[in-house]
Amino acid sequence: MPGTSTTLDAEWSFLLTACSELPREEKTVRLRALSRAPVRWKLLFYLADHHRTQPLLHQALVGIADAVPPAEMSALKQLYQINLHKALFLSRELIRIVDHLSALGIEVMPYKGLALAEVAYGDIALRQVGDIDILIRPQDLPRARAAVRELGYIPHLVFSEVEERAYLKSGYECAFDGAAGPNLLELQWAIQPRFYAMDFDMSGLFQRAATITVAGHSMTTPSSEDLLLVLSAHAAKHVWGRLIWLCDIARIMSLASLDWGWIGSQARVLGIVRILRATVLLANRLLDAAIPPEAHANLPEDAATLTLVDEIHTHIASESEYNVESLAYFRLMMRLRERRSDRLRFLRRLVFTPGPGEWQAVRLPAQLFPLYRLIRLSRLAARFVRS
Repeated sequence: MPGTSTTLDAEWSFLLTACSELPREEKTVRLRALSRAPVRWKLLFYLADHHRTQPLLHQALVGIADAVPPAEMSALKQLYQINLHKALFLSRELIRIVDHLSALGIEVMPYKGLALAEVAYGDIALRQVGDIDILIRPQDLPRARAAVRELGYIPHLVFSEVEERAYLKSGYECAFDGAAGPNLLELQWAIQPRFYAMDFDMSGLFQRAATITVAGHSMTTPSSEDLLLVLSAHAAKHVWGRLIWLCDIARIMSLASLDWGWIGSQARVLGIVRILRATVLLANRLLDAAIPPEAHANLPEDAATLTLVDEIHTHIASESEYNVESLAYFRLMMRLRERRSDRLRFLRRLVFTPGPGEWQAVRLPAQLFPLYRLIRLSRLAARFVRS
């Protein structure tokens, strides 16, 4: 738990088993065996919350409820109900937003969150909810932002005209606060900030979209193949720091209809074969997710990937948070790319792409806006010296 150095090996093993892709009978046998040893249930629940896997833990423990202290089982059930109520609330909001934007002719595509819960688990109650993520086309941002404001959502950050033009090119999302809390909605016109140098084809994502049903309402979301690529890139950006991201990917990996040939070719185009291979190996190591022969054939392994997986595996199991503004983080992001050209693009964009941090740190008039590149350089240099 925060502020402690408590070893969580037993609880970590319990959580991994509960979230694993093992057959139900085998999972139950293993969980019963683990429950015979002393289990610090509150620490286990904290760990599940940290990794956003409380609903999956609840689902697994229902099968061995007689082995769990009644008070602890009741507490976990209450957490499950709270998540379910929030999922239902966000479902209503998602439907309201999608219907409103669609009526205005704005093409939208929910992904992650509730849409991902339906694709990966077939049940919105089995994924711990946070906010609403919706993909839009870049040119639709002004209209989409105005449309969600009509529904009561307020932009979390407000940019000047020149800042907004720059952010549309270099950023990827606009967060909105709602009546139920801050950052409740994110409109995204790209998958990641531009400096990560993973240039997903947004038009292609929309063209290949699949139709799903969320709370009885039909909408589109990225195809399973696109989701595997997008979610792997997202997990890598955060150094795979939450187990739920690997749980999602493990579920998608199990889909028999996946076109691994296409996935491999797209990964090569994007320059993220190493990232995708590392993600698949981590899902296998931590969650017993089977790696199909087609995945092995289309995602070639290299020594660098195996070394990275060993390091990241250790990091995920630790209690530490990766400092995503450290020199070590940026070095890791470069090591995750198999092509020298992508590493150089990442470094160049990282160094020369100012953003909200620079704009808020120093206020410059519009005619001096190009000077923010120098401010970006100085802030990065200071940050790296502190690292």
